[in-house]
Amino acid sequence: MKTLVAVLAVLIFAPSASAAGTVTVLYAGSLVNVMEQQIGPAFSQATGYGYSGYGAGSTAVANQIKGKLKQGDVFISAAPSVNRNLMGSGNGDWVTWYGEFATAPLVIGFNPSSKYATAFKTKPWWTVLSTPGLLLGRTDPVLDPKGVLTIQFISRASKTLGMPNLLAQTLVTPSNTAQVFPEETLVGRLQAGQLDAGFFYSIEAKAANIPFVAPPLGKHYGARYTITILNNDPNPAGALAFVQFLLGPQGTAILKQDGFQLLNDGETGGVTSSIPASVKPLFGTKPKK
Repeated sequence: MKTLVAVLAVLIFAPSASAAGTVTVLYAGSLVNVMEQQIGPAFSQATGYGYSGYGAGSTAVANQIKGKLKQGDVFISAAPSVNRNLMGSGNGDWVTWYGEFATAPLVIGFNPSSKYATAFKTKPWWTVLSTPGLLLGRTDPVLDPKGVLTIQFISRASKTLGMPNLLAQTLVTPSNTAQVFPEETLVGRLQAGQLDAGFFYSIEAKAANIPFVAPPLGKHYGARYTITILNNDPNPAGALAFVQFLLGPQGTAILKQDGFQLLNDGETGGVTSSIPASVKPLFGTKPKK
């Protein structure tokens, strides 16, 4: 009898996805693997909330939020500046605050089966990327911060290396759309052999077991991941639970295992007084100037 009562108690009081509701997380496309395969399932198991995720270029996701094409509870961007595109009445007042929690440097990933794979292992990266016929992939600078960083990185490298024609030699120019692909499909295209190389964040390459070259300058041109709870979110309690989970011991352990460089003093932006009291200490105490 006691056993039956105990079982009934578990069934009645244990959290479930249907009872707690679903948390919708809109995030940077570079996080597809970690969000869908690790964070999302772990969050649901730990809290009883359902999880629904959608990833694309950070700017593209912000545009969809602003255009009311996507509705979510939590927004994770790969660049702090994207949040500001959702702040204020002119931008729909979707975001009031945000906080940085991790970084990942820009790297050049390559297909190990590509005919250029050996060259990436033995020659300077700029020489390989300048090889005629090499199929290089990157993201759209209009829709994704990584696309902007890629062009900035090549521009900086051209000056550092004393190679003023590096942008033209690698074809990494704003007008060359033949190299541009959606962030959420770039890894798959490389793995399928459609591309010889591509620009990724280190965590993407590691998650997909893609070999990569990490140029020293790349660490200055990486993702700075931020998280916020969207205003008018359908599930405020679930959104808060997700942020607490991601920035808490279990979530950060997953991120660290996957190669994220966690920030103990991540900057916060917007109206920082609006950050939930249970969340603010998890970002550190360095407000955005």
